[in-house]
Amino acid sequence: MLSVFRKIFSKEKVEETQEELMKKFLVVGLGNIGPKYHNTRHNIGFRILDALAKAEGLTFETQKLGDLTTYKFKGRTIILLKPSTFMNLSGKAVRYWLEKEKIPLENLLVITDDINLSFGTIRLKAKGSAGGHNGLKDIETQLNTSKYNRFRFGVGDEFCKGRQVDYVLGEWGDEEESAMPERLEKGITLIKSFATAGPANTMNTFNGK
Repeated sequence: MLSVFRKIFSKEKVEETQEELMKKFLVVGLGNIGPKYHNTRHNIGFRILDALAKAEGLTFETQKLGDLTTYKFKGRTIILLKPSTFMNLSGKAVRYWLEKEKIPLENLLVITDDINLSFGTIRLKAKGSAGGHNGLKDIETQLNTSKYNRFRFGVGDEFCKGRQVDYVLGEWGDEEESAMPERLEKGITLIKSFATAGPANTMNTFNGK
């Protein structure tokens, strides 16, 4: 009888663990470390996570392959990660923390800049190509799949031929900066929706807004 009880208890513990894992999320903001990149278009992933952390009184701590903090929201545990690997090697940090925290791939959200969207446009996608973005390329290589959620923040394409790198590594203009607080708030709300309402509902609510 005792052995039967132990089996039942053990099964319940496993089920509880699986349920808890489904409530854990990894939200990764892409960017480059260092003060010279701080206010660049390419670092919008860092900036959105910094805005969320500031709004919620969270503090990032430097750990392996990145700066992290944990955000508890409506029964969800949301780990915020800013990789310290530089943009082109972002996948190494993403894979490490997914595996370490045992977070399901469907609970991964990667925040990235997108030159194919006008400034401030936000779009959530459950899969897709890297679109020439080196950070996304490396994540796809490390995870061996392109089927992961990505939150694309439009930075526009106001650059001459051959000047794309200079543009994304350039700083925001005055008009963009004046509109940024409202856009950051929208981005924070999208992250919360992703973790609570799910990708499909979040896409319906936010895409193109």
